[in-house]
Amino acid sequence: MSTQTTSNEITKDLFVKMAIAAWDGENARVTKLLDSLSDDQLMGETAPGRNRGIYLIGHLAAVNDGLFTLFAWGERLYPQLEVPFVKSADRSGADTATPSQIRGYWKNVYSKLDEAVKKASIDEWFTRHTAVSEADFAKEPHRNKLNVLISRTNHMSYHRGQLTYLIKK
Repeated sequence: MSTQTTSNEITKDLFVKMAIAAWDGENARVTKLLDSLSDDQLMGETAPGRNRGIYLIGHLAAVNDGLFTLFAWGERLYPQLEVPFVKSADRSGADTATPSQIRGYWKNVYSKLDEAVKKASIDEWFTRHTAVSEADFAKEPHRNKLNVLISRTNHMSYHRGQLTYLIKK
């Protein structure tokens, strides 16, 4: 094995470890915040006229649940969350889940994703996901699974910032 190949493998390994560490850290922060909120707080708006906490957690659970099919790791655990928490705005219909159910969805999705993330090889992270064609991926190899994981980590961070407004001072 040449020095260049060894250096590339070390770099890939390092990038994947950094991305997974950020993913794990953000999931832990969201879970800790979720565990600190009462059901009443979770039902509250993050700001007047803005999304409720239950909607944001349902949204994050639904979006992250979609990673199973996006990464070709299996089927969604909770496909019923797609319409109310991804395709619809908060309060656009009847509430579809209780705070307890939403907490359970969040924790189960993260637990199952954690298993899958840890099983994925370094090279798998640099492969295409199911939303990009082989032809497009050949032209744009950065449209890979690792890039999606990084973007989903940022997505969680953004919504965690909104959720912090639910903490009682």
